[in-house]
Amino acid sequence: MSEDILRIGRREAMLASAIAGAGIALPSGLAQAATARAKSGAGGTCATPRSAIAKTQYGSVRGYIADDVFTFKGIPYGEDTGGANRWLPAKAPKRWSEPLNTLAYGANCPQSPHNFRAVEHTFLQQWTDGFFGEDMLKLNIWTPSLSGNRPVMVYFHGGGFSFGSSYELASHDGAQMARHHDVVQVSINHRLNVLGFLDLRDMGGAAYEESVNCSMTDCIAALRWVRENIANFGGDPDRVMIYGQSGGGSKVTTMLGMPSGKGLIHRAAIQSGGGGNIPELAQSREFSRRLIAALGVRAGDMAALQAMPWQTLYDAGNKVATEMNGPFNMRLGFPPSGPARVGWAPTVDGNIITQRSYQDVGPDVSKDVPVLIGSVSEEGMSYGSNPTEAEWRATLERNFNAQKADALIAAMKKANPGKSIRTLSYAVGGYGQRDNVQRMVKLKHGQGGAPVYQYWFTWQSPQLDGQCGAWHTAELAFCFDNTKLCDQGTGNTPEAQALARKMATAWANFARTGNPGQPGLAWSPTDPTRCQTMIFDNHCRMVDDPDGDVRRILLG
Repeated sequence: MSEDILRIGRREAMLASAIAGAGIALPSGLAQAATARAKSGAGGTCATPRSAIAKTQYGSVRGYIADDVFTFKGIPYGEDTGGANRWLPAKAPKRWSEPLNTLAYGANCPQSPHNFRAVEHTFLQQWTDGFFGEDMLKLNIWTPSLSGNRPVMVYFHGGGFSFGSSYELASHDGAQMARHHDVVQVSINHRLNVLGFLDLRDMGGAAYEESVNCSMTDCIAALRWVRENIANFGGDPDRVMIYGQSGGGSKVTTMLGMPSGKGLIHRAAIQSGGGGNIPELAQSREFSRRLIAALGVRAGDMAALQAMPWQTLYDAGNKVATEMNGPFNMRLGFPPSGPARVGWAPTVDGNIITQRSYQDVGPDVSKDVPVLIGSVSEEGMSYGSNPTEAEWRATLERNFNAQKADALIAAMKKANPGKSIRTLSYAVGGYGQRDNVQRMVKLKHGQGGAPVYQYWFTWQSPQLDGQCGAWHTAELAFCFDNTKLCDQGTGNTPEAQALARKMATAWANFARTGNPGQPGLAWSPTDPTRCQTMIFDNHCRMVDDPDGDVRRILLG
C-alpha cells in the first residue's frame, strides 16, 4: 500500500466522493474514516463527526478521527475508586444516556511525579505525568474502523506496580498501530501503590477480601470490558493480546496465572519485566496491620482510611515497608534474590492470585496462550552514570568479586567491540535481564503447550552521542511504530523507520495469529537449550543464545 493512500486524510473531502464514483478500492477502515470525516465537512486531519460514535453497554461514546484513525480517550470501564469505593472491587460505570465525549486522557492514579530534573531521560522518553485522581478506571482505543473483526492489542503500562500511566510516554500512542497494521489498540489506567495493594480484610470485613490485589482485579475488569464491548470498535473479542513493558510485563505474567483471566487472554508479550517473588498473604496482612497502627486509625474505621489523603497513606506505607524489608539492592539492574518483599505489588492470596506466575511456575491456566518474551541490551542505562573503566571494575567487584569482574569485562568487550565503557556499563543489567528471560522461557516451554518466542532489542540510538544504547523502554517506540512521534529518542532515521515497521508488524502478526513471523523474517519458537532469539537491529535475524557466554558469567 502506498504512503499516499495511507495519508488519505489530507484530502478526504475530494476522495470520499471519488471513491464511490471511480470504484477505487481502499482498505475498509480507511475508507470508512475518510467518508465519515468528509461528511463532517472537515478539510483537515482531525475532525469530530457524529459518525465517530460507538456503543458500549453503558452508553455511547464519542471520539474523534485523526488522520483516518478513530480515537477514543478516557472511556470509563469502572466507577470512581475514591472515597467509599477505595479498595473495593471495581464497580461498573453508571449508565449514561447522551453520547459521552471521550476526547482526552483520564486521570492517572496518584503517584510520585516523574523526576523532570533528569533531563536526558525526559528528553529520550518524552515523558508526561498527566493529572492525578482516583477516578482513573479509564481506557483508550485507536481503531481504523468501527466495524470489522480485527485483533485487539491491550497494553499495560510500566512503572512497577507503583507509578506510571497509559500515556506517560509518547511511545504509547496507538494510532500508528491502527493506521498501518489493521489492529484495534487499547491501553488502560488502573489503581497502583497503596490504592491498589493493601489487605483490609481484617479492617473492613468480607467486602474487602480482594483489596490486597484490587489493582490486578482492575486489569481483569478492563479485559472483561474489552470482551463485552470491543466488537463495537471493530475488534475481535476472541483475539485479544495483552502486553506490557517493565512493570507492565510483570502485570502480564501475573494475569497469565490468574484464574479470572481465563478466556480473556489469547496471546501475551512480556517486555523487559515479568515474574516476581511476591509475598504471601500473611506477610501482606502483617504489613497492613503495621501501616494502620502507624496511621493511628481505630480498628474497623474504614471511613477514616477512605478519607485520608493519598500522600499520607503512601508515605506511611513506604516507611513501614522499608522497616520490614530492610535494604534493597538491585545488583546493577537485574532482579535481586532473597525473600519476598512487602509493599506495592501483588500478593499470593490463594483466591485472586494462587501462585507466583513465571517466578515459580509456568501457570497451567494459560498453557494454551502463545507467549513472546524479550528485553533490550542496555537495560541499566542511567545517563548520570559515566564511569571510567577502573570505576566500573570497582563497582563490579563490590557486587560480585574480582574474578567475576575481570571475566565479565573481558567477555563484554569481546562481544561488543564498538561500545564505549560507559555504554558497556549500562549493558550489565541487560545481560541480567536476559537471564531472567531464559528463566521464564524455560517455565513456559516446560508446559508443553502453546509456543514461546524470544527477542532481544539491540538497536543503538544515535542520540546523545550514541552513548545510551537500547535503554529500558527504548523498544516501545518501535513495537508501536512510533519512531516519528518519538524522534527525540530514535532520531526518526531511515534505519529506525525500517526497524519499526518490522517490529510493529511482528507484534501485530502475533496478535493476529499467535506467530510473530512475517515475509522475509521468519521467527521460530524458542526453547531452553538453543535459546533461539530474534535480534531486532538494523540487521534483524535469528540467533541461538546471542552473547550467551556473557550472560552465563552472571549466573556463575
